Amino acid sequence: MIATQETIDATAAIFDDLRCQKNTSLDNLLETPDGRRILSCIQCGTCAGTCPYGEHMDYPPRRIINMLQRGLIDEVFRSDSMLRCVSCYACMAKCPRNIRLSDVLLPLVKEQTLIHLTEMPAELQKSLQNTLRYGNPMGESSRKRAAWTATAGVPVPTIGEKGGVADILWFVECYTSYYARGQDNSRATARLFHALGLDFAILGNEEKCAGDCGQLTWESGLFETLTDYNMVVFGKYKFKRLVTGDPHAFNAFRIRYPLFGFDYPVDHTTPLLHGHLDRLKPMLKKKLDCTVTYHDSCCLGRRAGCYEPPRELLRAIPGVKLVEMTHNRVNAICCGGGGGGMWLDTFFKAKGMERLSERRIREAIRTGADVLAVSCPYEISRFEDALKTVGHDKPIVVRDVVELLADSLGD
Repeated sequence: MIATQETIDATAAIFDDLRCQKNTSLDNLLETPDGRRILSCIQCGTCAGTCPYGEHMDYPPRRIINMLQRGLIDEVFRSDSMLRCVSCYACMAKCPRNIRLSDVLLPLVKEQTLIHLTEMPAELQKSLQNTLRYGNPMGESSRKRAAWTATAGVPVPTIGEKGGVADILWFVECYTSYYARGQDNSRATARLFHALGLDFAILGNEEKCAGDCGQLTWESGLFETLTDYNMVVFGKYKFKRLVTGDPHAFNAFRIRYPLFGFDYPVDHTTPLLHGHLDRLKPMLKKKLDCTVTYHDSCCLGRRAGCYEPPRELLRAIPGVKLVEMTHNRVNAICCGGGGGGMWLDTFFKAKGMERLSERRIREAIRTGADVLAVSCPYEISRFEDALKTVGHDKPIVVRDVVELLADSLGD
């Protein structure tokens, strides 16, 4: 999956127009094609109705546009309403006017909101500071980024070790590099890449966060800092395509990085493996004998339209029975981790807001499934935490699709 030239050109034009407008009332936005489309809003309220936290917002997207039309957008900036936006793309996916709310308008409003905030939630602030200083939101040393490879069970070379050349540059990302539970994803991915005989390499300690949540949260400056660094690193090596298991990084490389000269094909591990399903399926020899329900990632699902590949991969595993939650595909309930939500649970609780991960895990439990399958490293920790607080009679575990596939590989 790669951004079309039309998408790249349109997005580049928008951000070129707005890059020098950080402290204005967004007047220049209204002079772009996307800005004129924003003004075509019919105030139907679909965006507010589909937003998982819409009832907690003083200014849901519909009202933001109304305030922009009335010249009162500064009132929106002085509100903390945008802290409740988890960048789930639901409003954009459902808008009858095809207004690119999550891509264009809401990130700009968030950026201006940051300037006016009297106090940023401490957990979010720390994650952004850590990302700027250490290249990851956890504040871990870059020297530890590739430590997980020692327990991979198969060789995981850096691209430097391969002479600077590889077919696939695997961008591992932060949670799958540092968190023990996320490393399960990385080990499974490495096993699958080896089973398929793919020529791959990682950046190792040179890798830093792709920065998507910096862009979709508040800090465009942080995103550009990370982008500039990563683009220099990419320029040192020769590879044919970039692959990542993090839908947020996939989102950044597919949509944002082309604005900075990135022109490599990009894929997420789930659709990549689906493309090799004919070869992979005979290797899946171990029966798992479980009922699985799949959660659609917002970035991979609503934003990229990747709904069927993960389901087809799951159906290919012997002994797996796939069942659906009530809300699935474009209607899936967000885990609440995007747009900075990973670091806003304390803020949400203080405001009396239910964690979206708990709402979603209840729906998974109601299916009677043994496994909740995901395709995003954020969702592993969010749903496993939710299981600790949500009552359930029958055990259910959270596993990434790649983990299930690796479990099914024959010896």
